[in-house]
Amino acid sequence: MGPSVLFFLAAATPLHALDYSTAKPSTIWINSDDFFDNRNYSRNIFSIVQTQDHSDFQLYIAAGFYCVSSMFPCDKFLFAVSIGDFVDTMVGIYNRQIVWSANGARPVRENATLEFTADGNLVLADADGTHIWSSNTSSQGVDGMKITEFGNIVLFDHKNAIVWQSFDHPTDTVFTGQSLVEGTRLTSSTSVATMYITAERGGLFAYAESTPPKLYFECSMPIPVGNIGNYPTKVTLMNGSLTFILGQDFLNESITLPVAQSTQYMRLDSDGHLRLYEWSGPIERWTVVYDILGSLGIDPCDYPTVCGEYGVCRGGQCTCPLESNSSSGYFKPMDERKPNLGCTPLTPISCEEIQHHQFLAIPNIYYYDQNYTNFHSITYNETIMDACKQACLKNCSCMAVLSTGIECVWVTKILSLHSIEPETIGYNSSAYLKVQLSPTNGDKEKAHLNPSKKNKKKVIIGATVGVIATLLLLVIVAAIYLRRRGDYEEKDEEFDFDQLTGMPTRFSFKMLRECTEGFSRKLGEGGFGSVFEGKLGEDKVAVKRLESARQGKKEFLEEVQTIGSIEHINLVRLIGFCAEKFERLLVYEYVSRGSLDRWIYYRHENAPLDWCTRCRIIMDIAKGLCYLHEDCRRKIAHLDIKPQNILLDDNFNAKVANFGLCKLMNRDQSKVVTMMRGTPGYLAPEWLTSSITEKVDVYSFGVVIMEIISGRRNIDNSQPGENFHLINLLREKEQTNQLIDLIDRHSEEMISCKEEVIQMMKLALWCLQNDSTRRPSMSTVIKVLEGVARIETSEAILIMFAKNNAPAYSAPSQASIISGPR
Repeated sequence: MGPSVLFFLAAATPLHALDYSTAKPSTIWINSDDFFDNRNYSRNIFSIVQTQDHSDFQLYIAAGFYCVSSMFPCDKFLFAVSIGDFVDTMVGIYNRQIVWSANGARPVRENATLEFTADGNLVLADADGTHIWSSNTSSQGVDGMKITEFGNIVLFDHKNAIVWQSFDHPTDTVFTGQSLVEGTRLTSSTSVATMYITAERGGLFAYAESTPPKLYFECSMPIPVGNIGNYPTKVTLMNGSLTFILGQDFLNESITLPVAQSTQYMRLDSDGHLRLYEWSGPIERWTVVYDILGSLGIDPCDYPTVCGEYGVCRGGQCTCPLESNSSSGYFKPMDERKPNLGCTPLTPISCEEIQHHQFLAIPNIYYYDQNYTNFHSITYNETIMDACKQACLKNCSCMAVLSTGIECVWVTKILSLHSIEPETIGYNSSAYLKVQLSPTNGDKEKAHLNPSKKNKKKVIIGATVGVIATLLLLVIVAAIYLRRRGDYEEKDEEFDFDQLTGMPTRFSFKMLRECTEGFSRKLGEGGFGSVFEGKLGEDKVAVKRLESARQGKKEFLEEVQTIGSIEHINLVRLIGFCAEKFERLLVYEYVSRGSLDRWIYYRHENAPLDWCTRCRIIMDIAKGLCYLHEDCRRKIAHLDIKPQNILLDDNFNAKVANFGLCKLMNRDQSKVVTMMRGTPGYLAPEWLTSSITEKVDVYSFGVVIMEIISGRRNIDNSQPGENFHLINLLREKEQTNQLIDLIDRHSEEMISCKEEVIQMMKLALWCLQNDSTRRPSMSTVIKVLEGVARIETSEAILIMFAKNNAPAYSAPSQASIISGPR
């Protein structure tokens, strides 16, 4: 049997009517773009519909290739099982949850193959033929493969007996009826640590992988009287309980859980929580219904990554380690605004400078569970404790020493520390964190032990200070001389950016040049500069290098201060900036799928966006603009809303970007006079007067809605003369009741949803009125999209729109004030 793929059909069909849940040996599935599900970038191999008898909704269970990369086109896929549904609403939500994968640690590429061999083995190979994973069931009499209504992939023999099943090899999820058997585990990974929950003899135990492993939770059940033999412990998720079975058919105890109203699963999440999820309607999404570990009394500070690496958790709050009785320290937050991300040493630990390693003592730290089995430990007394610490200082892999009052424990990776009162745990527990002293500081530490060396150092320091003072005086004289001769430096170069509070991170030009590899990876360019891909630590960033210092440093920094203070899920976040001499750079978060224009103009031969994705993008843009207009301390008019300035993340969530042309307005200002700025085709008519309000963004938003719906540019030279301008064409089609002609012909689905699409066009018409006072506010637009408000009387809008409503500025404007794609 040749290569084949059974495509997932989202049809409301009873379970028994779908013939896509089974397969026979000697079948090959190829990870091919011919079978591309645009809603979640998956290629489904076989699937079924799970119908709930007590509800009117259905869940689709599918196995196939799923994209796990932020790149486009995708370069990393898992062979996995998902469960979920597609909700077709005005602001559609697509809910598919991966519940099992075969190759989580080794993603495959395009054209990888999954082969169900003639001898009954399921084999996954990469595009170059590299073996990735297999079920190892050759010659075991496998007769077929199926996926069950609970997402279990089963290989069965001719008697329909199970030979192999994915339920025996869980990843991070357990379904109702599935057991976690002794020796198996649920695993969830983050950039900080890998956490896992495993069934062990007598209970359920949760660890963070480190050296030694960090036990952060245990639920032990009493071992029954008598010999339980070699029967393994099993923990089974039942409807309404988590059941522990010790020994053959011996039910020891169970934990009560919420009774299922629909499909449930239990998942170990990346933050270490074990949560119970349930599909809930009418919202129709996966919802957390129970935090299992939390219900069993675990302290929020006991989760291994609650405060990131080196973070100290106390009462649910995260801080960095401080020396006893001191307000200074050797650590700084990874992100001042997000203390839960952890801390990093001010001076990284260097194995080449091991002589400058010292310990920072942090008292009253509860780090490990009291079970220290398999830990590298030494029985405690004061002399041996000192020897233990000295041995750690000589071993570069040892990053900390923990004293429990009983033992000395070495740790090679520092996860979150739990600060607690000594009486709570019944003994004195301290953490000694290894820190790196600079050579200068290291000498200071040693100097007080040797007075003669200290006096010599004083003489050397005195002479050095004298030389430095002389050189400094010469530099000052030279600087004054150069300034008097008309130095070309900016007049405000001496402006101290520390005068402005709440500034984002300031980067040096050298650092940004290095992180972008010499500005070599260009993402895009426009009228005011180019954008380059960079990397700060493990995080990708987008670095915008402005072409010239068009404004003074003080004005630039004040603008950065304002833009840096706004944070919203639908606005691209400004991470930092650089202002050195004539260099002006802005550092933004990296958004993986690029700008909206590449997805709606079909320049990259991409598949058309489905209607729900387009609706969600429109809603996201509206929310971002509403925040700028109505929720900031000062109103912010973006002034350059266009598809090139709307970025899309992995899940096609939209973020408004590029605030280079924005205008700040006081709350009491009804209008502001400013120089014309923006892009031809998106400019509101009131720009002719140079007196504008935030409603110019509403007009541009209306243009963007029409481009998203039609799949073409507003001003398109490739179109016939009468169709050259999209907004003119919109007016004509509305007058002749032919709006359906403007729907993107690449998408048959949009034609089938024509009533909703036409309503969206009428919302665009409301935003495109000449009179700015008649346009809706963005908060009103959101209410319309959510279905809680109606579009203003269509007739009134159309009369206003039909009266000489030709779009403003269809001809190019001055290049100096018009921006290109940025």
